[in-house]
Amino acid sequence: MTSINRRRMGLAAIGFGTLLLAGTTSAFSQEAYRLGALNPITGAGNTYGSGMQKSIIAAAAEVNAAGGAAGRKLEVFAEDDQTSPEPAVLAAKKLIEVNKVNAILGTWSSSVSLAIQPLTKSSNTIFMHTSSAPQLFSQNERLLGWGYQSGSKYNGQAMAAAVAKEGFKKPVIMAFNNDAATGNVGFFRTFWEASGGKVLASVVYEPRRTSYRSELQKALASNPDVVVLSGYLPDTSIILREAYELGATAKFLIPGWAAGPQLISALGPEVSEGVLVYESVPDIEGAAFKRYSEEYKKALGSTGEDNVFAAQSYDMVITLALAIEKAGAAADNLAIAKAVREVANPNGQKVGSFAEGQKALKAGQKINYEGASGRLDFDEEGNAVADFAVFTIDKGKYAKRYVLK
Repeated sequence: MTSINRRRMGLAAIGFGTLLLAGTTSAFSQEAYRLGALNPITGAGNTYGSGMQKSIIAAAAEVNAAGGAAGRKLEVFAEDDQTSPEPAVLAAKKLIEVNKVNAILGTWSSSVSLAIQPLTKSSNTIFMHTSSAPQLFSQNERLLGWGYQSGSKYNGQAMAAAVAKEGFKKPVIMAFNNDAATGNVGFFRTFWEASGGKVLASVVYEPRRTSYRSELQKALASNPDVVVLSGYLPDTSIILREAYELGATAKFLIPGWAAGPQLISALGPEVSEGVLVYESVPDIEGAAFKRYSEEYKKALGSTGEDNVFAAQSYDMVITLALAIEKAGAAADNLAIAKAVREVANPNGQKVGSFAEGQKALKAGQKINYEGASGRLDFDEEGNAVADFAVFTIDKGKYAKRYVLK
């Protein structure tokens, strides 16, 4: 796929990318900074990928309209990672070696992010993603990588808090066989057992099966009151339908990326009734979210709240641009990466847009960008610590129950 700059006429028709037309190369005082938007346009993550990519384009246009990041225009080169490691690696190599991008943004699947992490590390390419596998953070020694979706540790902590708040005493675990899903339930076990609880059974299942009845029966054999399930939409849909057919009485707690309107559409209101969903949530009252959500609705016809990964992708661009602004036009990627944490500093002045942050930085102030996806307080391994909420499916609709902080 070619540079976004070479596809302007197509982008003008879709709304979300129209702002990218603002400004010309001659209007910027420094060399352009190149972004690779590597998103799941097809494959298991396609529900989110288009919104993620359009959010990156819109955020880049916002930065360019404000004069660029330290005078550097942001250029976007877009690719489809197909939610699969092999094509993602080929696309990442093209972005790095042919398009000469400085940063890759917006991978969703942990298997994809893990596959391209070595490429970004060896080329000093900044890497921002929405994946949760523990290795993405434990192997991030130089902090070139930044995770905008809370990783397995925080997912596990949220699941344990939700199970406790709901009053469950007898959980079992079911997990898709990959690093992210097994990492999530592994941390759930750690936090649950640290509080004195016990996990009755743990079942890991393989992808792309047409039935998970035997794995489900194994999990239900110990008579649990809740099944803590970490998987994806296709397998989760099968498991929930077969649990209904088996007459299972245990509740299910699933992650937001395996839910959404598509789950209810696939199962129907009766089968999905009572399923509990935990998900990181944006600050819908914040200025950054409102601006992002307006653009998202223009492009995709739904509210920005429907795609938290798109909000996170938007924030990747804004925080990166603010980091460039802080580090300076001549800064290398290591210096820019170091500045990412500094522009989302809880001790700084709150800002909700690139222009607002740019103005404060030029005035010599410390800033704290609070984004469309919420607060971005990165931990020591480069992972954003999010707020989570728990929802329930009630008569075919999602109803928020409470926020976990």
